[in-house]
Amino acid sequence: MKLAARLSQITPSLTLAISAKAKAMKGEGIEVCSFSAGEPDFDTPEHIKAAAAKALAEGKTKYGPVAGQPELRAAIAQKLQNDNGLCYGPEQVLVTNGGKHSLYNLMMALLDPGDEVIIPAPYWLSYPEMVKLADGVPIIVQTTQETGYKITPAQLRSSITERTRLLILNSPSNPTGMVYTPDEVRALAEVVVEAGIWVVSDEIYEKIRYDGIEHLSIGAASPEAFERTIVSSGFAKAYSMTGWRIGYLAAPLAIIKATSTLQGHSTSNVCTFAQYGAVAALTSSQDCVEEMRLAFAKRREVMYGRLSTIPGVKCPKPDGAFYLYPDISATGLTSMAFCDALLEEKQVAVIPGIAFGNDTNIRLSYATDLDTIEKGMDRLEAFVHSRV
Repeated sequence: MKLAARLSQITPSLTLAISAKAKAMKGEGIEVCSFSAGEPDFDTPEHIKAAAAKALAEGKTKYGPVAGQPELRAAIAQKLQNDNGLCYGPEQVLVTNGGKHSLYNLMMALLDPGDEVIIPAPYWLSYPEMVKLADGVPIIVQTTQETGYKITPAQLRSSITERTRLLILNSPSNPTGMVYTPDEVRALAEVVVEAGIWVVSDEIYEKIRYDGIEHLSIGAASPEAFERTIVSSGFAKAYSMTGWRIGYLAAPLAIIKATSTLQGHSTSNVCTFAQYGAVAALTSSQDCVEEMRLAFAKRREVMYGRLSTIPGVKCPKPDGAFYLYPDISATGLTSMAFCDALLEEKQVAVIPGIAFGNDTNIRLSYATDLDTIEKGMDRLEAFVHSRV
């Protein structure tokens, strides 16, 4: 069967593939310690579920506005003003089927064939694939552990060409967990404004930060930066709503109109009654977010403490999200070979760094319970000791 040529450019998701393999092994009765999924292990908070259930009981089950329920668009705009200092109005918000969908809509609406998108590596694995699906060209800029796996203004400036359309900035980062400081954000904003390019700020992990680390959205760096900024986010990580599939895009009105038109011919509106759960998430107490953040903080300390004692493994301490991104090059294995052998020999599931544009590292998620972390780290330590 002949399929569309664009599909030949796309790499299947290694995170989903490894998670599926680990689940299959569990289904066979094998005890697997999984550090692969980028998904909180907590249930969605009760008041959020109750709000969606109430909406369902009240018959809010019909088609809704393509761009989202007015109540939710207003709540998102208010959140962005209160938390981030970004003065978007409700009409500048598009509610999407998850944060991933917001980014896909953006690439399809913004990019023409041959347009370049600058992507710092390590990167979330879907960024370059979305760019390619929109006939754009991913420009991968490698970062190092010495710079905290963060792109520098000099790197950004030297990567910009006449075809550059967009920079993707992800802070806190998946897969590294690193956070750009306010000064670093302002310095990048100056380059964006100087070059007249767009920047999409993926802030899905914004609420999950540690040690008092400050988050500055690049649009708040200056009025000029705000005019070049698009914000992508959602409810999956902070509110443990991964299966709800509610994300959003905030941008200048012309971009929101364009992405709404695109969404109108693809998925139409997001699940109507689920959006009322998202309204409750934003407008109710944030204690549930803090409770989960504190749990992640404790898990980070345990996993990082164990990992940092393993000879031959180098890893910076993450500032946010729920990932560690250690360098395992001392083992002499590629990241894929390392992960395959670790799963087969020790029944520990982690993600190879090659999925994120870096073959010397692996990603571990600590979005799981402490018992699993302790047991899995025992196994990982034994595996590394056998190789180093």
